[in-house]
Amino acid sequence: MTNFKKLLLLSFSFIILFSCKKSENNNTQQIPKYGFLKDSNKLYFSIVQLNDVYEISPIQGGKYGGMARVATIYKQEKKNNPNTLLMLAGDFLNPSLLGTIKVNGERVRGKQMVEVMNAMDFDLVAFGNHEFDLSYDNLQKRINESNFDWISSNVYHNVDGKEEYFYKEITSNKENVKQTYIKEFSNGNKKVRLGFISVCIPSNPRSYVRYTDMFNEAKKAYDEVSKEVDVVLGLTHVKIEHDRKIAEMLPNIPLIMGGHEHTNKYEKVGSSLITKADANAKTIYIHRFEYDPKSKKLRFNSELKTVDEKIKSDLKVGKVVDKWESILANEIKEIVPNPNEIVFHAKEPLDARDTPIRSKQTNMGEIVAASMSNAFDNEVDCALVNGGSIRIDDELFGDISAVDIFRVLPYGGAILKVKLKGKLLKEVLDFGRKASGTGAYLQRYNVQLENDIWKLKNSIIVDNKTYTVAFSDYLLKGFDIPFLKRSNSQVIDIYTPTKEEQASDIRKAVITYLKSK
Repeated sequence: MTNFKKLLLLSFSFIILFSCKKSENNNTQQIPKYGFLKDSNKLYFSIVQLNDVYEISPIQGGKYGGMARVATIYKQEKKNNPNTLLMLAGDFLNPSLLGTIKVNGERVRGKQMVEVMNAMDFDLVAFGNHEFDLSYDNLQKRINESNFDWISSNVYHNVDGKEEYFYKEITSNKENVKQTYIKEFSNGNKKVRLGFISVCIPSNPRSYVRYTDMFNEAKKAYDEVSKEVDVVLGLTHVKIEHDRKIAEMLPNIPLIMGGHEHTNKYEKVGSSLITKADANAKTIYIHRFEYDPKSKKLRFNSELKTVDEKIKSDLKVGKVVDKWESILANEIKEIVPNPNEIVFHAKEPLDARDTPIRSKQTNMGEIVAASMSNAFDNEVDCALVNGGSIRIDDELFGDISAVDIFRVLPYGGAILKVKLKGKLLKEVLDFGRKASGTGAYLQRYNVQLENDIWKLKNSIIVDNKTYTVAFSDYLLKGFDIPFLKRSNSQVIDIYTPTKEEQASDIRKAVITYLKSK
């Protein structure tokens, strides 16, 4: 081959190589797996997403979750890219075991979570339905205490029938919770403005809250903020089917970071992506973005990261968590001596999520009810507990500790042995059945409904016969079932256990029962 031909072939090869490289750089696919080949003409930013976090400490025997571990991940991500935001898509103030205890005579009610999140330097949170479990006064305290921003497009403070914005009060100045949130990142003469919208599912009616139509408000908020920013993202707390509809309504929204469901999700709807992490920070999402200011094009990838024992706890956040856990441990030790003892290993998830526990019989509900019977050596005809007393709103799997049971039943309370007439028992069971979807739905043990007929041990309940039933003490107060009170003439006798008995605290009864298994 002549030198000229060699030179020609080399030149041709260079042209092909250059052309391929240029094509690769213009490719819209992710390179590499969890990032991009950096381009000085583009901007890069990240978002760490959590949702439905009720516990500040690791769960399942310390294996998963823990806000101090999340803080470590976030700090590392921020070290890699200072343009990193930390966000939570609703549900964090309630329910929690810590929230039910008293410190200095006042119930905690989410104060521990705000203190931890402040230490983590959160940027933005959305309202979830469980935020409205709190009274207005307690919610206002938590908002005031927070160092992060709140967002909502469809929840308002109902004041004497008038819609007003929720607000944060700082040194007597009131700052309204905004319907949208804007964040700008810049690098030299390059910048990107991000806009966020948020809606909350109207599933928790409270007198001080006014919900407006989530879809109309999402569209309205999107239309308004999109005029001011380069990219609009969602931070929502609604059902996945609602997120899908929002994505269909707003086809130009690239990412909706959602909450409410407690298991991770990754769904594409048109050109939009919907992501949800697992509850209690068992997993989190890390979204990494590349924005081209010239072409206005956005690329991103989303990594679902497991938060487990391999991740060290951040020291600063860990100190805050430890303070609150020490307070909790002292409270629990008054009932069980070893709060961190593993009492059971669940090979299948025990379902204590709000929706199932309030609408159908679940394995967790059956365990609680069976434990109530066991506390009286099974010398009762059946056991009944209101689904609303089971508050963890999660599934338990693997190693389960005594603390986990306290999280399932944070309010505790005694188990009562009640003698009552069959007619009243059937009325109670019918009421619980019709209350499906509410906290008054009854989780049962040793009672069945067959062809619309209630049976105990395969025998039809007889109106005039006296039965012995293990009830959670809350049920006898008449709050959930109005006619089930001590004063009801069909209540023959009520036995209240002594402090030394298993039945003195429903959590002690469940722990003892599980240990026996």
